[in-house]
Amino acid sequence: MRAFFISCEPAITPDTPATLQPMSDDAPKSAFELAMQRLRQKDKEANVDERPLTDAQKAAIAEVRQIFTARTAEREILHRAALRKAATREEVELLNENLRRDLERLASDRDRKIGEIRGQASP
Repeated sequence: MRAFFISCEPAITPDTPATLQPMSDDAPKSAFELAMQRLRQKDKEANVDERPLTDAQKAAIAEVRQIFTARTAEREILHRAALRKAATREEVELLNENLRRDLERLASDRDRKIGEIRGQASP
């Protein structure tokens, strides 16, 4: 079944007949698809070329993510052990703040290294 919408000519008068026109066959887009479409349009306007990653780059990125996932898990395990030894609320708050800062630093380092890998010239 096709969907239709009613449209009138630009000059709408009581004598203007309404006409039925078929709607486009495109399915509605999700918010993600719309956002990606806008980003691609911005990249085109800024003359940013889209280069696919090589297999070596994909492997290097996967390795970086795996290393930083392990470091994050290690840091969280050490944090839990330190929390068990904490005696005061201030110590707990300090430990939590240190964990937050360490996780942010790890994420920043991971993203920087991935950016460097992505920035390498593709053959």
